[in-house]
Amino acid sequence: MNTDLSLVTHELSQQLGAALRRRSWRVTTAESCTGGGVASAITEIAGSSEWFEYGFVTYANRAKESLLGVASSTLQQHGAVSEPVVQQMAEGALRAASAQLAVAISGVAGPGGGSADKPVGTVWFAWAGNGETVTALHRLDGDRERVRQQAVVIALQGLLAKTTV
Repeated sequence: MNTDLSLVTHELSQQLGAALRRRSWRVTTAESCTGGGVASAITEIAGSSEWFEYGFVTYANRAKESLLGVASSTLQQHGAVSEPVVQQMAEGALRAASAQLAVAISGVAGPGGGSADKPVGTVWFAWAGNGETVTALHRLDGDRERVRQQAVVIALQGLLAKTTV
């Protein structure tokens, strides 16, 4: 991982842990293109087992459906890299993990797999908790590793923001 982004993810994960401990909350992750990168960043923090119990890596559509309850009709209609899918992923992870906060990520990290509508670097995020789900679309630059690293940072920033709402 890029050293600068590695330091950023470590700092964000520490801040997230402190905020979650103050609220006695647990967080869960539902990851596709990041392949567990957010969960990895979280578990680098000593004591993270106090506030992190579950992480879902749902790379395949079948996993999104069976583990997180994403509707097959949603996947067929919108594709895995879409707002409705990440919303269902985050809400499904929240339920499955009995957590108070969740993040979901689905995107096209590259180098292949992109299209005119969803070029490489297209990443959808959803953060669920506090009775609402917030989504965001980002168009990230760089190679596969860089896209995934940036996505982890954005996911952690969004989680931290949800702890202050």
